[in-house]
Amino acid sequence: MKRRDFIKAGAVVGIGASIPAFSIHHHLDRQYNVGILGYGDRGSGIHSVLEQMPDKFKLTAICETLDFRIQNARKTRLSPDVKVFKDHKQMAASKLVDIIIIATPLSMHFEHAKTALEAGKHIYLEKAMTHTADEARALMELHRQFPKQTIQVGHQYRYSPLYFKVKDYIQSGYLGKVTQVEARWDRNHNWRRHVPSPELERQVNWRMYDEFSGGLVAELLSHQMDFIHWAFDTVPSTIYGTGGIDNFKDGRETFDNVQVVARYDNEGIIGNYGATCSNQYEGYIFKIKGSKGTISLLTNDGYFYPEPDHMKELQEVDGVSGATKLEWSDNKSGIKLVTEHLKDGTFYALEDFYKSIEKSIEPYSNVINGGNTAIAVAMANESLKSGILQKWEG
Repeated sequence: MKRRDFIKAGAVVGIGASIPAFSIHHHLDRQYNVGILGYGDRGSGIHSVLEQMPDKFKLTAICETLDFRIQNARKTRLSPDVKVFKDHKQMAASKLVDIIIIATPLSMHFEHAKTALEAGKHIYLEKAMTHTADEARALMELHRQFPKQTIQVGHQYRYSPLYFKVKDYIQSGYLGKVTQVEARWDRNHNWRRHVPSPELERQVNWRMYDEFSGGLVAELLSHQMDFIHWAFDTVPSTIYGTGGIDNFKDGRETFDNVQVVARYDNEGIIGNYGATCSNQYEGYIFKIKGSKGTISLLTNDGYFYPEPDHMKELQEVDGVSGATKLEWSDNKSGIKLVTEHLKDGTFYALEDFYKSIEKSIEPYSNVINGGNTAIAVAMANESLKSGILQKWEG
């Protein structure tokens, strides 16, 4: 590796060099009124992040159909001036809100986003964007009719300084030729929520039922799939999935054990995405393997492990004038990608959402790339159910 290559490589080493511009404080003064549609675990979690940004957002309304959630929220979280709706159309029509955050079951995303758009609201739409590929295409088309409104999709890796840095590594050639991606998100748990009354089973545990959910692929693996789409500016050529309800024989319909293989023909990459509810040993894995080295990631941490042919040169980089100091692991086998504490990914995402609205620009995660990931998720689920290889049709 030549001296100029060392310096080029060093330019992407410091975490600060990879923090996207939107994380720098902007002198934008407007505070937006927010309505959260769906006040379950995710909706209330987003509320917690909004409370860290009082100069930008104010919660003025929620919409929730489950009475026990409304009661709990009134007791523990909501101020008396927050309006509670049970009908999403009424909240969308209300002048109390400028923005609607959609954190409802996946099958409802398209209807709820359509209603919010037609009511003139900006939208933060949780991932996956839609339940079906046809809904994804329809929402892409619908958004063209409302160009003044911002829709941001909740794929948070597109906002994390860590994942921005990894994207820099890939695009700068730091990994060499990437051919393999290994991604897992495992647990040893039935993935169920407590149900206060039996008739609420499908509403509370909607992730277990095909009518409402995209299962493990939509809820977990879509994050890693979306990052590969972003980092390589690609979509899968083909997807094949296999899986089953292999452990929890409890009436669920979505699989508790899945493996999906995506082929990216133009890039010469195979993506392996898997999840199980029966073993937590490895937990979260995200490895991107290239001819010069491997990136190994956690959600908020990561390392670059050079291949042997490149190890010696990188270990000497600290002595090269002008190069950024590399932060090696204790055993000197890998380069640290994170040297400072990172915030929750939703915080970075909402900062960009605010900036996108104020400046009338497209978010990093938008209806086009969010729609492409939703299509890929739908392809994976179709293959899981049918056993048939799915080809990208866009």
